[in-house]
Amino acid sequence: MMLRMKVKKSFRKLGREVEEALGFESRESHVIRNLGLATAGVTVVALGLVVGRELRNRYKFNRRTPYDFYAHSGDQMQDVEFGVGI
Repeated sequence: MMLRMKVKKSFRKLGREVEEALGFESRESHVIRNLGLATAGVTVVALGLVVGRELRNRYKFNRRTPYDFYAHSGDQMQDVEFGVGI
């Protein structure tokens, strides 16, 4: 336990020395850290939405019924040709 406290103190001291050497003030480093954390949070949320949507689409695609396959089988088609390349 004493070793942990000594290590923590040495890391704090090293961090302060690095900040002083680079010329950062403590307030600026807090702002940069908070912006980085906010950016990381937004990235995680965006990735979660994309992955969740993909999983939901795959789930729905695998659970199709025969009614889904033949849902538009009796519909009257219009006289529009798609993909002819005119």
